[in-house]
Amino acid sequence: MYLAPNCRAHTASLADFGGVGDGTTSNTAAFRSAVDELSQYSGDGGAMLYVPAGKWLTGPFNLTSHFTLFLHSDAVILGSQNMSEWPVIAPLPSYGRGRDKIGGRYASLIGGANLTDVVITGNNGTIDGQGAMWWSKFHQNKLKYTRGYLVELMWSEGIFISNVTLLNSPAWNIHPVYSSNIVVQGVTILAPTRSPNTDGINPDSCSHVRIEDCYVVSGDDCVAIKSGWDEYGIKFNMPSQHIVVRRLTCVSPTSAMIALGSEMSGGVSDVRAEDITAVNTESAVRIKTAVGRGNYVKDVFVRGMHLDGMKYVFWMTGNYKSHPDDGFDPNAIPVVDNISYQDVVATGVYKSAARLEGIDGAPFRGICLANVTAQLDKSKKYPWTCTDVEGVSSADVTPPPCEALQQGKHDGACPFPTDTLPIDKVTVQQCAYDVPPAGAGN
Repeated sequence: MYLAPNCRAHTASLADFGGVGDGTTSNTAAFRSAVDELSQYSGDGGAMLYVPAGKWLTGPFNLTSHFTLFLHSDAVILGSQNMSEWPVIAPLPSYGRGRDKIGGRYASLIGGANLTDVVITGNNGTIDGQGAMWWSKFHQNKLKYTRGYLVELMWSEGIFISNVTLLNSPAWNIHPVYSSNIVVQGVTILAPTRSPNTDGINPDSCSHVRIEDCYVVSGDDCVAIKSGWDEYGIKFNMPSQHIVVRRLTCVSPTSAMIALGSEMSGGVSDVRAEDITAVNTESAVRIKTAVGRGNYVKDVFVRGMHLDGMKYVFWMTGNYKSHPDDGFDPNAIPVVDNISYQDVVATGVYKSAARLEGIDGAPFRGICLANVTAQLDKSKKYPWTCTDVEGVSSADVTPPPCEALQQGKHDGACPFPTDTLPIDKVTVQQCAYDVPPAGAGN
């Protein structure tokens, strides 16, 4: 049994398509053949591809609609170390180029575009990108193109990812882009904390997203909400919005628990985060933007943060000078407004309670703080650093914030929406399946 929004009428095993789970034989053709064969059932109750116990080495392959990829508890999908198995694809139109390099990018290990009703799940099986090769080549500047991700689904509707472990991605782990109605729950993501750009979950120009009960150890942001890069993102104009993050646990010594940006040029709004935990992480919820990004980060609501071993509790910057090229518009000034933090307990803060840096002439406004305790390791003369920000705070913020955040006092809570988003109404059902013997797909 497994839980998913939709069950499937047809099931086949990767072994039916010549798959060999010995960890050395390439299964790229087997995965591609399996998906192609099972796609015929998309209008007939859908299909599930069962990945049995074993180590299944493969290059990138794409999924299809009304489809479930199911991993046995002892199944490991291994990313191929043969770079010739990784096709080069076009850059994202909202980025204008690859994130690492100008030009194209390597395909993601598990991909797909223009899909409906896609499930990746299992009995906590593993998808291992074997990223060390990619990280080494990236550090040595030996890659001609941008690294691929572990999972990237584009232009898709109805994505459900649960009960899998993702290891050692070449770069970002889960990247839904230009998609909607996305649930990521009960997922474990692990990478060395010094691995480059191994972000956990990155919804990018996506709407109606629910991320919950996930555990991420990463070399970059555990969750990063994005929407395109500078002039390309402004032109593409597809925001990320209506995003819920709950019960996230993060370890990332050099990055954020939840980042908004830095590529946010399509806009980011209505982000709701609650009951989230960070340990040994650089910052909690971080806003990253810059002149040239344009658009907005607004209506961000955070409550219930439990933090330990943080460099900063609050960090916002309007000076994140990473641009795709020199074609950005210097008059594209981002708006940051209506940002609420409440019910925050932070211990072992070793740098400062806050580093808040807005934009000269365009301050970050509408910041609200309530019921915040930041326990610094050492006494600081200036526990808060604030420039070009405006906001209000309650009396129970410790240490007391900078004057810019005391423009109004309040005794109540900061805003947090009370409505229920449609993504919270997505339900799952118990699905049964029979694993056919090899050669007996049905």
